[in-house]
Amino acid sequence: MKLHELRPAKGAVKKSKRIGRGQGSGKGGTATRGHKGAKSRSGYSQKRGFEGGQIPLQRRLPKKGFKSFNATTYEPFNFSKINELVEKYTLTEFSFEVLRDLKLVNKSTKIKVLAQGELNANVNFTVHAMSAKAKEVIESKGNTVTLI
Repeated sequence: MKLHELRPAKGAVKKSKRIGRGQGSGKGGTATRGHKGAKSRSGYSQKRGFEGGQIPLQRRLPKKGFKSFNATTYEPFNFSKINELVEKYTLTEFSFEVLRDLKLVNKSTKIKVLAQGELNANVNFTVHAMSAKAKEVIESKGNTVTLI
């Protein structure tokens, strides 16, 4: 046996099915695509999430919640946290500029003081927002409150 005499085994090589070449091919008419429907059309591609005409999952699930793009979010500071910061950095004023210089907040952060815990520190406040109870407690201690 020589190299030029090599042949594949009988029945191992089959001709590929030529589709859409008319009636004489034996695959004419519908060209093996069946009758009508989306899959029989040219340019068909199944969309992501298509479930065979059943209502898709993203449409079956309820839509819940709303996120306002105008909402203002505040970084909360409780009295207990303020006491810790005053002791740690020996602050005389609790303000946005001081906290930004200490790199505790970003330039876009808004600060809100809340009245959780007990205020032991004797500092003046210059912040964006404050709860009514916190303002009452701070002013009763003799400190000043300035809202930005």
